[in-house]
Amino acid sequence: MSTLFRKILVTCALPYANGSIHIGHMLEHIQADIWVRYQRMRGHEVWFVSADDAHGTAIMLKSKNLGISSNQLIKNVKKEHQIDFVNFNISYDNYHSTHSIENLSLLRKIFVCLNQKGFIHEKIISQFYDNVKKIFLPDRFIKGTCPVCKSENQYGDNCEECSSIYEPIDLINPKSAISGKKPILKNTKHLYFDLTFFSNFLKKWIYSGVLENSVIKKTEEWLKIGLKPWGISRDAPYFGFKIPKFSDKYFYVWLDAPIGYISAFKNLCFKNKKLNFHEFWNEKSNYELYHFIGKDIIYFHTLFWPSILEAVSLRKPNGIFVHGYLTMNGLKLSKSRGSLITASDWIKHLDSDSLRYYYASKLSNNINDIEMNLEDFLYKINSDIVNKLVNLASRNASFINKYFNGYLSNELHNNKLYQYFIDVSGKIENFLENREFSCVIRESMKLIDMANQYINEKKPWKIEIKEKNMKELQNICTMGINLFRLVMIFLKPILPDLAIKTESFLMSDLTWKNIKNPLLSHKINKFTQLYKRISSEKISQLMNLYK
Repeated sequence: MSTLFRKILVTCALPYANGSIHIGHMLEHIQADIWVRYQRMRGHEVWFVSADDAHGTAIMLKSKNLGISSNQLIKNVKKEHQIDFVNFNISYDNYHSTHSIENLSLLRKIFVCLNQKGFIHEKIISQFYDNVKKIFLPDRFIKGTCPVCKSENQYGDNCEECSSIYEPIDLINPKSAISGKKPILKNTKHLYFDLTFFSNFLKKWIYSGVLENSVIKKTEEWLKIGLKPWGISRDAPYFGFKIPKFSDKYFYVWLDAPIGYISAFKNLCFKNKKLNFHEFWNEKSNYELYHFIGKDIIYFHTLFWPSILEAVSLRKPNGIFVHGYLTMNGLKLSKSRGSLITASDWIKHLDSDSLRYYYASKLSNNINDIEMNLEDFLYKINSDIVNKLVNLASRNASFINKYFNGYLSNELHNNKLYQYFIDVSGKIENFLENREFSCVIRESMKLIDMANQYINEKKPWKIEIKEKNMKELQNICTMGINLFRLVMIFLKPILPDLAIKTESFLMSDLTWKNIKNPLLSHKINKFTQLYKRISSEKISQLMNLYK
């Protein structure tokens, strides 16, 4: 693997600012954060940004129901989201909002550029209108039966069951999600971005190494069907940015949301004067750009977004990393469908490292869904982290603390075994780089099992405490501590809280560059509990909130 210094910008899809973060959302932020932390450990320059997606009809209606302004709602929600991300150790350099001066400025510049180049067209269309609430219905506020697979209760723009993309008027038995009534069709004028112009560009771009094979296949399906002009405007009433020179027309949230990636970084440049905005976003930028997203928004990121960037001569992403849904009991966790465990409820009952570890044990670089099984979760955390990982440190530290005043010996008991762990590190580096986190967990647990087996065979507790035996005892336990340290270096991006406690215990930072150099003739702190076993009662308390 190349050891060249890299300059990287990483983003997560923008959480919607009308409600709480749930553990389904947190899957993506944890996945991205693990990758970011690993890249930082390797010494690369990494900037990690995201923002609240703060526009749309849903926010307008939610604020109206709460009796507060939309501005106040998005401020309240952003504050809550930021607390959640801090609680789960998501290491953002900047967390912004699409309802910002930077986003408005960039949005207008991009729109003017698109318009001047002839990529924006006006068109009169028939759109669903709620005659009870007197409002044109956004796609997400129309529900009906999918015209392709006939699944019921699907949204007006895409089907969650078969991933088909369609127009709201194609839905079977459509109903307004606001009033519950059947909507009427009403003519209205809208602005469209000429996505069809970029077909040839996209057919080349998707094979440029930016997408995994499973995502390429999905994108190919849409290209074969044929691209259509993309609607980028919405009618009043709406919460968002108004389109200049068009009365009562607003920019569609899916135009200004991805621009939020750029504006979040622009805002970071204001805070950090050493950063040069144009170095990151010009077409010939040497920086790498990666988007982490869920598979429900592939269409926007593999077709719409790169076309916009191409049209306005901005750089395209180097990679779009797509994950599947989080399911529990086979059902997708969904805020709009009311099936979720909020991040704030999780953290009241359980720790963040446990969720990060469980997700990592399931995550790969494909778009398969991940099933959350709380019995499996309980077993995995207590077995892997408590019984294997932390126990290795505990059982060896007790001897080092008691008989050697906390000092490790000046040599390892088994250099060959230590070297084996070092050799495996290359494999783990590849897994971390390629986001195959489940493989990192698997290999790390294999190593921990070997380390524990080594201690079981040497039985330091059976060594008679006599002067002639003390050197061997110290060497064996020093070996155990160093093997624990190596595995904790591998797991540091996944378990940041445990890593901090481990660094305090070892009185040494867990760094990749020092893995070949064991801790020898080194004093460690007295061992204190590094991780607390999770009880089934804690799981029950959490689940009782959702019964």
